[in-house]
Amino acid sequence: MNVTVIGAGLAGCECAWQLAQRGISVTLREMKPQKMTPAHHSPGFAELVCSNSLRSDQLENAVGLLKEELRRCGSLILRCADEKRVEAGGALAVDREGFSEAVTQAVRAHPGITVEEGEVVSIPGGEVVVATGPLTSQALSQAIAELFPQDSYLNFFDAAAPIVTFESIDMEHAWFASRYDKGTADYINCALSEEEYLAFWKELCAAQEAEVHGFEDKRVFEGCMPVEVMARRGVQTLAFGPLKPRGLPDPKTGREPYAVVQLRRDNAQGTLYNLVGFQTHLKWGEQKRVFSMIPALREAEYVRYGVMHRNTYLDSPRLLDRYYRVRGNERVTFAGQITGVEGYVESTASGFLAGVELARRLKGQAPADFPRETAIGALALYVSNESVADFQPMNINFGIMPPLDHRVKGKRNKNAELSQRSLALIEGLNERL
Repeated sequence: MNVTVIGAGLAGCECAWQLAQRGISVTLREMKPQKMTPAHHSPGFAELVCSNSLRSDQLENAVGLLKEELRRCGSLILRCADEKRVEAGGALAVDREGFSEAVTQAVRAHPGITVEEGEVVSIPGGEVVVATGPLTSQALSQAIAELFPQDSYLNFFDAAAPIVTFESIDMEHAWFASRYDKGTADYINCALSEEEYLAFWKELCAAQEAEVHGFEDKRVFEGCMPVEVMARRGVQTLAFGPLKPRGLPDPKTGREPYAVVQLRRDNAQGTLYNLVGFQTHLKWGEQKRVFSMIPALREAEYVRYGVMHRNTYLDSPRLLDRYYRVRGNERVTFAGQITGVEGYVESTASGFLAGVELARRLKGQAPADFPRETAIGALALYVSNESVADFQPMNINFGIMPPLDHRVKGKRNKNAELSQRSLALIEGLNERL
């Protein structure tokens, strides 16, 4: 038995790994480095583009629960992420390059996985998993479209934040701290006075954007909104959003500034930091001009400017089942952000479930059927729920999981019990996976 997995991103690598671990021979097809996308720069697998953060690692948060489920189920991606983590308070952030290298080495070394480089332009015969991500090439996009009725594809735009060197940050106007002293002081906080903030906001709203064909504000996905688009929604939108100063008093004054820009460590050495919440598609010169108005970043050295790119995803509730298989054409499975799951961890979870369930089917075993009470199952069941009319990319959240059968006082306590319920189910499933 052989399965072709197309795409060596997080979902593709996780899917290939789970299949191979269960004795299924895998051919992993990856077009890099022969052909690169506008957002990718490295030839390695599982390259992180939008951020080096895999978000909260707390069980009171749904994505924290999803990560813990994957850990307990033997996820390759979570194993490598834990090995290459950098301090980020209560979040799981990784050394971007180290993480990609760890995944690449593990996948290439697995005796059950054969890697073939080069672009795939058509859907291969036999069992196939398409995990080409939101930047699927034009040729393969056309081949995928031919599988479905007209207008079954949707698309949205995604943006990545700039990265600056630590040594170029003016720490006279910044300090290390985590909001509300939660976790260790892993973020650099850059203060702005009211006058500085208003001048920055004005120039940000007026800055020139890079040309992106067909881009409109209303089509920006809320989970990765460009900072300039957010700014245009009102003078206080940033001050109450990513630049909110609450819980971040300036140690020099003991008072909260008018606004705070947070920088998060991007590598293990602490030499690179990304601007939290500053996904953007401004022209590169405009990024340097406007962001230099932040006092701590006046002399900042940019190792990567923000970029904007189109993401493509399926109308999955109409097209895919709970195993991410194409309805009526079960030999073809999809995984990752192309299915409409949003986020690195969610993408990993879809690849994990697709690989596990495909392996079980090929071996004549009954489906594992991760229940809705688990984060892995809830995500797959939401994405394949035909009652979802206006489908948009979805992050994992407790709202798509069944509520508890009893009242619990306090949101954190309720979420903690939801997580305990889920992990108990995961332990039961693990006995037969």
